Amino acid sequence: MIRLSARDEDLDRAIELLARGELVALPTETVYGLAADAANPEAVRRIFAAKERPADHPLIVHLPGIDVLNDWASEVPDSARKLAEAFWPGPLTLIVKKNDTVADVVTGGQDTVGLRVPGHPVALRLLQRFGKGIAAPSANRFGRISPTTAEHVISEFEHRDTVAAVIDGGPCAVGVESTIVDCTGPVVRILRPGMIGVERLAMVLGYRPERAGEQEGPRASGRLASHYAPTTRLVLVDREKLRHSDPQAAVLALASTPDPGGFRAWQALPGDPVAYARELYAALRELDQCGAERILVQRPPSTAAWAAVRDRLERAAA
Repeated sequence: MIRLSARDEDLDRAIELLARGELVALPTETVYGLAADAANPEAVRRIFAAKERPADHPLIVHLPGIDVLNDWASEVPDSARKLAEAFWPGPLTLIVKKNDTVADVVTGGQDTVGLRVPGHPVALRLLQRFGKGIAAPSANRFGRISPTTAEHVISEFEHRDTVAAVIDGGPCAVGVESTIVDCTGPVVRILRPGMIGVERLAMVLGYRPERAGEQEGPRASGRLASHYAPTTRLVLVDREKLRHSDPQAAVLALASTPDPGGFRAWQALPGDPVAYARELYAALRELDQCGAERILVQRPPSTAAWAAVRDRLERAAA
């Protein structure tokens, strides 16, 4: 795997690889993505093979700008257009009806497609220079912890000979995957919570979108019961559980919780949901390597601001 920088000549090298049907890991503001030319079905199949991802689990297509939305969608409802204008570039994925040119391998055989314009400057420069859509799920083995640095990507794939290059754009600023909203019905529904929360969506839509049930709406990335998981068993616990030492456990606590000692490892993340999300996956990866039998994660608050973090942790614990 070649490690590339964000310099123009390295981005040109990455574009050459993508044009040949190779896989390139790239930074976005959410997590690092495993990218392929979304118009090349054979290249997209390489994503599924590299990640060991089920073929019916659809991918998100990353676009260079809102102006190409109609190249991928057969219908763009007013709600989708408003959300795109408000939040793109940024961590919001819109599910819309696909047009006939979108390959079934991208959509998992569905008649819908997930689209977003990423908010990372390196990803945007690459997309604008490439000039086409890029399919880019998280650059990790399916169901495991998403990567938020180039080093995480290398640790996942350096011995697998499936990824041609990784572009090092530094740590991801958001740290958890995008909010996914279904715009195909009479009202917008949230399929996967992210750091663009319900209140911000409501300000644009004029109503508060509902969270779709687990089996409702189109299939979309990250909605399986078990996902985002370390190899070590993860258990969500209340603060009281962390008062008693457990030498076989590693702990991920909120910053306000004191370390009583007697654990295999202890990490505390900020009590602010934005900062917590930014550091979450890196912390889980570190604790996953410490030799503990289990990772005890302090249950986060049950407020709307923490919805994305709770969603990832609950799936990791499943």
